[in-house]
Amino acid sequence: MSYEYATVSGVKEEGRGVRTLWFQWERKVEPGQFVMVWVPGLGEIPLSLSSTDHTKSITIKSFGPVSEAITRMSPGDRIYLRGPYGRPFTRPTGQYLLIGGGSGMASLRPMVGPRAHAIISARSKDDLIFRDAFQPGRVHVTTDDGSEGFKGNTVDFLRTFDLSGFTEIYVCGPERMMFSVYRELRSRQVNARVEFSLERLMKCGIGLCDSCSIGGYQLCRDGPVFSIDELDRMEEFGRSRLVESGRRITL
Repeated sequence: MSYEYATVSGVKEEGRGVRTLWFQWERKVEPGQFVMVWVPGLGEIPLSLSSTDHTKSITIKSFGPVSEAITRMSPGDRIYLRGPYGRPFTRPTGQYLLIGGGSGMASLRPMVGPRAHAIISARSKDDLIFRDAFQPGRVHVTTDDGSEGFKGNTVDFLRTFDLSGFTEIYVCGPERMMFSVYRELRSRQVNARVEFSLERLMKCGIGLCDSCSIGGYQLCRDGPVFSIDELDRMEEFGRSRLVESGRRITL
């Protein structure tokens, strides 16, 4: 597989254990698509871009050896990439809502615009990212411990929130959180177009290994963005997933 490299031009601390790495890369990337990021000697992982403009960025939290090595990068280091891959978000047509949990806000960050509203959730205020990217009055914060904004989880707040004015809703975060949002939106029969950005174990990124298969779809080729109607047909969503060893675990 062929890799390109870019040079890290800047690093920013976003929240507890979360960093954004900026770099110049000429490839066109649509919001919601992902790249495979390779660290020589360690391996590669899929990452959504948190900025898809001419200057691009990835926002990452350490969760294993490869991601840990990426979070330690500094300006001047090389970052190796291939892609972009996958199906992006549909472009919004009116007032739209982003629902992000934890570092899941990274894949939603390129969707921020003048018509965007957001519900951003995290365990604590120290884990919140990108809440300053929105216009005043258009972002609602929830924290599990109540250290900032609404005390409770995403769905606790969502149950109190009027969704009637939105033409699109975009969701990304931990799968249990997204599953709860999915059930809440289905119970309310919202009229908006709803899309979710999913995450699964991914080894090749191009549809060969089938490690990211979910409900008859390959996440790397058919996703990672799926409509709420497609989620209706995914019995595994929110319930189980494969781990590196090939064993299926319950979520």
